[in-house]
Amino acid sequence: MNQAPRIERRTSVCPHDCPSTCSLDVEVIEGRTIGRVHGAKANNYTAGVICAKVARYAERIHHPDRLLHPMKRTGPKGSGRFERISWDEGLDIVAQKFLEAENDFGAQSVWPYYYAGTMGYVMRDGINRLRNVKKYSGQYSTICTATAYTGYVAGTGKLAGPDPREMALSDCVVIWGTNAVHTQVNVMTHAMRARKERGAKIVAIDIYMNATMKQADMALLLRPGTDGALACAVMHVLFRDGYADWDYLERYTDHPRELEAHLQSRDPQWASAITGLPVEEIEAFAKLVGERKRTYFRLGFGFGRQRNGSINMHAASCIAAVTGAWQLEGGGAFHNNGAIYHWNKALIEGHDAADTTIRRLDQSQIGRVLTGDRQALYDGPPIKAMLIQNTNPVSVAPEQDLVKQGFSREDLFVCVHEQFMTETALMADIVLPATMFMEHDDLYSGGGHQHFQLGPRLVDPPGECRTNHEVVREIARRVGAQHRGFDMEPRELIDWTLQNSGWGSIDNLEKQVHIDAQPDFRQAHYLDGFAYPDGKFRFRPDWTKVPSGNNGPMGPWSEIPSFPDHWAVIEEATDEHPFRLATSPARQFLNSTFNETPTSQAKEGRPEVMIHPRDAEPLGIADGDWVKLKNRRGEVYLRARYFEGVRRGVLIAEGIWPNAAHPHGRGINTLTGADQVAPYGGAAFHDNRVALEKVTANLSTPG
Repeated sequence: MNQAPRIERRTSVCPHDCPSTCSLDVEVIEGRTIGRVHGAKANNYTAGVICAKVARYAERIHHPDRLLHPMKRTGPKGSGRFERISWDEGLDIVAQKFLEAENDFGAQSVWPYYYAGTMGYVMRDGINRLRNVKKYSGQYSTICTATAYTGYVAGTGKLAGPDPREMALSDCVVIWGTNAVHTQVNVMTHAMRARKERGAKIVAIDIYMNATMKQADMALLLRPGTDGALACAVMHVLFRDGYADWDYLERYTDHPRELEAHLQSRDPQWASAITGLPVEEIEAFAKLVGERKRTYFRLGFGFGRQRNGSINMHAASCIAAVTGAWQLEGGGAFHNNGAIYHWNKALIEGHDAADTTIRRLDQSQIGRVLTGDRQALYDGPPIKAMLIQNTNPVSVAPEQDLVKQGFSREDLFVCVHEQFMTETALMADIVLPATMFMEHDDLYSGGGHQHFQLGPRLVDPPGECRTNHEVVREIARRVGAQHRGFDMEPRELIDWTLQNSGWGSIDNLEKQVHIDAQPDFRQAHYLDGFAYPDGKFRFRPDWTKVPSGNNGPMGPWSEIPSFPDHWAVIEEATDEHPFRLATSPARQFLNSTFNETPTSQAKEGRPEVMIHPRDAEPLGIADGDWVKLKNRRGEVYLRARYFEGVRRGVLIAEGIWPNAAHPHGRGINTLTGADQVAPYGGAAFHDNRVALEKVTANLSTPG
C-alpha cells in the first residue's frame, strides 16, 4: 500500500524584485522538495493572494537546468564551453584574478556588480562588505528606482506614505503607471475590495490597454511620457472648479498660490494635445478625484522610466496635496514605504570600511564602463575583474550592443554566481552555482506595504550550490579582506541587523512570523508636517537637494521646470524614427527571471511587439509577420501583433525574453538607452524612438 508523502506547510517570503514581497505558505514534501506555494492568509497585505509564477515555484527550484557545480570556461566567451571544477579551484582563480587586477591597475579596477535578483538583505547586499573592505569600485544603482524614488520624495521629503491597505477604504483608487495585474497583484486585491464594499471607482492610467486597464472603471490611455501634462490639467480643473482644499494648502504646502497661477495655462485642451486624451476624459477624471476626496493614488514605476520620469512622478503626487486627500483614511499618494524600516545595514555592508572618495560607477552604464568610456569611468582605471550576483546585465541592461562588446573583452575577468546559465553566465570565465531563497536564511521587507519577515531555509540546496554569503566570505578570505561580518553566519547578521535597527531579535521575528512596521496614521499621512524642515509638501522642490541617495546632479537637471509641468525631454518620434517604444513588464516573467521555466515560456508565447493595425497596414505588416525595430543603438527582430489597445505611433514589447529568443541574438534592450536621466540618473527603458519595417527574409531563432 502506497503511503502518502508527508507535506508540511512552512512560512517563507517571496524574494523577487517586486514591491509586494508576498508572505508565503510553502508545501515542503518529505523535508526535501517543494510543492505548491500559497499566499499567506495571516499577512493582511498578501491576504492569501500571490502571482501565478511564484505559486508554481517548484518548477523553478527543481528545474533540471539549474547550475549545480562550479565551472571554468574552456572555449571563446559566449560559446557555452565549460568544464567542471572544484569550489576551491574556482574560488582560487577568482581571488588570483582580483589580486592581479588590484596589483596592476589598483583596487578600483575590480567591480562587484549586483542588483535585485533577491531582495534579501544578507544575500543581496553582502557583496558591498567585500567592496568596502577592499576599496573596490562602488556601484550607483540606477537601473530601477532612481527616477521614481526621486520624483516622489521631491514632494514629501521621505520615501513613505499612507498604509497601502487603506486602498480598501478609499472611494477612488488611482493606479497610475503600474500594470498591477502583471506586477503587483496585491494592489488589485485591495482596490477590488474597495469597489465591492464601498462602491469605489478604480482609475487606471497607462500607455496601453493592459490587464489592469481592462479591470478599471475609468481607463486613461495616454501617450508615453506625458503623465505630467495630465497631472497639471487635473490640478488646473481642481483649482478652477473649487475642489482645491485651501485650508490644507496654506498649512501644509509651499507656494500654492504660485502653483495655481502657473497652472492657469495648463488646461485640459492644452493637455489633450500633448497626451492624446480627449478633453472630456481629463475633465471627468479631475471631477472624480475632486468629488471623491478619499482618493488613493497608487503610483508605480512605469511612468518613471522616461527621461522626464522624476518630474512626472512629482506632478502626479501633487494632486493629492491640492485636494487635501492626505487628511483622510484611504486618501493620499503612495509609491514605496522604504523609509519606514530604518534598517541599519552597517554590518551586512561593512559601512565602517567604506571610503566615500572611491568612485561609484553607474550600474545602468555598464556597457560604457566596460568599453572604456572615460566619463563613465570617472577618468579612473579600467575595469579588469568583476563578481556578478543577483543580476543578468547581458540581458537586462540598456545599450546591449555595448554591454556585449564589453563582456567580450579577453582582458576582462568575470565570475558569475548564478542559478541558471544566463546570458551573462555564458560570458563568464568562472561560473559558480547559487542557492535559491528557500535554500538559505535571509531578511526581507516590503516596499509596497509595511511588513518585514524572515525567510528561513526550508530545504537543502541541490548539487554543490552555495549561498551568496558563502561565496563573498570565501573570496574575502582569499584576497585578504578582514571584517567581522565575514566571520558570521546569515542568522547572526540578521539578528544584529534587527536589534540595531530597533526591531528586536531574530527569535522574536520567528515567533511573530512577520512584523507590521506601518507608522501611525498621523505620521503616515504627514498630519504633523511633511519630512522637510519646514513641514511643507514641495510643489516647487529644489531638484539639487531632494533627499534621495544619489551621485550628484546628472543629465539636463538645470532645465527642469520649477513647478509641475510637461517637460519635453523624452525621445519624441521623428521622420527617421516615427514610433515610440516601451518595454513593459510581462505577466509571466520578472525581468529575466522565470523566462527559463516552461510554463512561463508557454504562457508568454514568443517575443512580439504590439502595433495598432492602422499603423501596420500602410507598412505592409500583417499580424504575426516578422518585423525589425531599429534606432541608433541597434536593431531587434520579433513578431508583430495587431493590438487596437495602443495609441497610434506607440509600440509595446512586453517582457525581457532571452537574447537568444530573438533572431541574431539581439534582445529588446538593444534599443534602450543609458544616457543619465535628470536629476539623479536612471535608465529610461520605456522612452525609445524607433523605426519599424517588415522583414521578408526567412528568420529563425538560435537553438
